[in-house]
Amino acid sequence: MTTTPTSRDQLLGAFDALLQPERFKDYGPNGLQVEGRPEVRRIVSGVTASRALIDAAIAQRADAIFVHHGLFWRGQDGRVTGWMKQRLQRLLAHDINLFAYHLPLDAHAELGNNAQLGQRLGWQADRHFGEQSLGSVAGATYGDAEALARHVETVLGRSVTLVAPAPAEARPIRRVAWCTGGAQGYFEAAMAAGADAFVTGEISEPQAHLARESGVAFLAAGHHATERYGAPAVAAHVAAQLSLEHVFIDIDNPA
Repeated sequence: MTTTPTSRDQLLGAFDALLQPERFKDYGPNGLQVEGRPEVRRIVSGVTASRALIDAAIAQRADAIFVHHGLFWRGQDGRVTGWMKQRLQRLLAHDINLFAYHLPLDAHAELGNNAQLGQRLGWQADRHFGEQSLGSVAGATYGDAEALARHVETVLGRSVTLVAPAPAEARPIRRVAWCTGGAQGYFEAAMAAGADAFVTGEISEPQAHLARESGVAFLAAGHHATERYGAPAVAAHVAAQLSLEHVFIDIDNPA
């Protein structure tokens, strides 16, 4: 592939045009979070702007990093010490741009985390639900919640936490709802949307009781595991559009 250098501002414009961050009320800033060199040839994508990802991007001689989980979040301590200092020091020393998109990356209809996870699991959303319509629902056919859990485990290559309904409440799975990452708070909205099962990344204490009592199964398949598809899909799309190099680096995370 022949690469053509592009400006940092042009790259930012391409990401913004695709993901439309202005549409979302989010938990932190979307877009360019750390300014690096003005000219970009190579993008590294990953899930989280961890020190491990930044070090891997340095080894790849990246000019820009594109992630779902950036460095800055609403309400965090603003001091640049410890892990924050270490991450920023590396980015600044190597003049690497950091781009981060949170909810806009979840929501993109084709390249986002939810759409990409649905594609891999064989689900085509026919409606959306929840805050900012981030959750998806699709028709699906599984004999029971255990069969659905086996399917998700096979596709993602990891075990899931399944809380199945009590035997008296159990039913076949005909409608599946999902929302990647830490969307356990969407469970009741998924029920209201007609789901027989809900798949997300994490589970908190209340959802186990709701699953047993409601007849709707709850599957926690891992925050990282459910959100590792959107960033490389978006970064690859924009890199192809602008004739840039792109490398996806998946930093393992058991969460």
